[in-house]
Amino acid sequence: MPSSPTLRLAIDIGGTFTDTVLVDGDGRILATTKTATTPAEPALGAIEGAQLALTAASTAWNEIGGFVHGTTLATNALIERRGAKVGTITTEGFRDILEIAYERRYSQYAINLEKPDLIVPRTQAFTVAGRMNARGEELVPFDEDAVATLTGRLEADGIEAIAICLLHAYANPAHELRLRQMLRAALPDLVISVSHEVSPEAREFDRLCTTVANAYIQPLMSRYLADFEARFRAAGLACPILMMTASGGMTTLETASRLPVRLVESGPAGGAILAARLARETGSGQVLSFDMGGTTAKLCLIDDFRPQTARKFEIARAERFIKGSGMPVRIPVIEMIEIGAGGGSIASIDRLGRIRVGPQSAGADPGPAAFGNGGNQPTVTDADIVQGLIAPDGFAESRINVNPCAAKAVLKSAVGDAIGLDPERAAYAVTEIVDENMASAGRMHAVESGRGLDERTMIAIGGNGPLHATRLARRTQVRAVVVPRNPGVGSAVGFLHAPVSFEIVRSRYTTLESLDVDAINGFFREMANEALTVVRAGAPDGPLTEHRAAFMRYHGQGHEIEVAVPARDLEPTDTDDLRSAFEAEYSRQFSRTVPDMKIEILNWALHLASKVPDIDLAHAAPAPSAVNPAGSRMILCDISGEWREAAVYDRADLSSGARLTGPALITEPQTTTLVSADFEARVDGAGNIWMTRQDGELP
Repeated sequence: MPSSPTLRLAIDIGGTFTDTVLVDGDGRILATTKTATTPAEPALGAIEGAQLALTAASTAWNEIGGFVHGTTLATNALIERRGAKVGTITTEGFRDILEIAYERRYSQYAINLEKPDLIVPRTQAFTVAGRMNARGEELVPFDEDAVATLTGRLEADGIEAIAICLLHAYANPAHELRLRQMLRAALPDLVISVSHEVSPEAREFDRLCTTVANAYIQPLMSRYLADFEARFRAAGLACPILMMTASGGMTTLETASRLPVRLVESGPAGGAILAARLARETGSGQVLSFDMGGTTAKLCLIDDFRPQTARKFEIARAERFIKGSGMPVRIPVIEMIEIGAGGGSIASIDRLGRIRVGPQSAGADPGPAAFGNGGNQPTVTDADIVQGLIAPDGFAESRINVNPCAAKAVLKSAVGDAIGLDPERAAYAVTEIVDENMASAGRMHAVESGRGLDERTMIAIGGNGPLHATRLARRTQVRAVVVPRNPGVGSAVGFLHAPVSFEIVRSRYTTLESLDVDAINGFFREMANEALTVVRAGAPDGPLTEHRAAFMRYHGQGHEIEVAVPARDLEPTDTDDLRSAFEAEYSRQFSRTVPDMKIEILNWALHLASKVPDIDLAHAAPAPSAVNPAGSRMILCDISGEWREAAVYDRADLSSGARLTGPALITEPQTTTLVSADFEARVDGAGNIWMTRQDGELP
């Protein structure tokens, strides 16, 4: 091993398993591990995985020069409501922003509508006098005398964290800064989040919800990150730890502790990054990323080698597929749909005698019944085991002993007996339901995005993704499935391809006709300096890439369209180019433009990132060659529903150009790939497995 620390480590802590990947300085994977997540103390499972990877690669902590971490802790804390007791402080007269919300029902005719849980009850909502206008001009002076009374109420109510969201603070944060200063002096243990730092955009409800979410999880995440760092330092790690963010970049522990809401959905973002990179390597312009783990399944659309992105998403929806039924969070994020459909998702019978799968999960503890850890409810993994799709020996790198009899017994008692099916048929029904749930989510996500699925290539990762990929592909009509190398730890691999980055979206209203380019140039310079401080803390050296955007709309409209802005100082002549770019994008989305209508710009965005290494295009595989299986096993065929012999291959034995037909199972230490009976598979020059229908053409 070289004397200088050149190795890089990535750890993704999921709801069921913790994935670890160790690579050398050239990006070659030296070791991967999949260990059970330890929910009570997540860092313990992470250290176990890291130590196993170091041992497998015959190296030590002092050789690690880079470390990237992603976790579901922030997401789970918000979904499970395990955060701090949080209050809000808004401008006097605006106490009920959370209660009023959007002033509409997300389901107009639902009699028993369940309103989204926005964390803060009205009794914990406070106000303070003082007022700014939308131009950042002070209309009413800040009432400093009222802060003493406010402090007493916060202390008396046991408020642990506070979300400050004063009117138009994105335009002038002076009142928020003064209020934070006074609260810190009076209540030094109070955790404070201010809206102009968390989400400096117009729209008070969204901005307040984002600030509340940040404040709610900030104490928990600060403690977790401090403990995580301390444990790894004690183990021998010397390099900085970078955190994965929801937007697909990395940031420092300090920024993550200050803005933990940006860590929500950070783990799934790694899978989308890997899929986008693989799309470029293989020249696949239209991709559906499919990441199925132990707790959830994530699907993301990737076009022109870039994952679909958004500036807003919802947490803990009351109705899974209905917009407006959750808590809105306005941060840069890779847009994907995530549903409770993982290997640990629990199957049950509802009161109408129908099989339901998820969103509840057996998680890592107790896990599926077959794991013998106290689980007594049937899961998707139990169903796959009963159908012969998962070999009991060698599961999860042979660290988990699988008991097929336990899986069969729990499927019989909890599902089969209730609807008159034997355990095998009950298992088949469970997988049919979960596969259709995922396909329905994918189809809906594509329709909402104005895109199709039938011409896409699916990239399958996660511990369960390759096992369910062909079944999902058949239902969504995607044209081919690609399973990359080390798919079981795909999200962690994706972490290592992410840049250190920071994105700022800030409101500054203007019309295109009255655009003051000098003022906007100064505005962008302020954002660039702020982003540069964050990025250079994680990437001290090397070139940076910068992207700018304006969010534009016609006068009177309620939502904006993102338009690229040159990454340089604007000139007066650029207004014509901005108008043309806006009209072209508007026409693409709505098939028309609106002539003679004033164009407004509400928000401006700047994204700064370190440069990622260039991508090597995958080499074509040599001529197809037959390959002999390592054995065979009986599986319940997903086409006919009958038992059928399937060839079993060890992926390590499949060389470039190897071709095989289904039904077949391709096993590796962390997952199994199912080649359905109507698919054939081929290994390309980079070691990726391509699966297509037998009546289609192989890539």
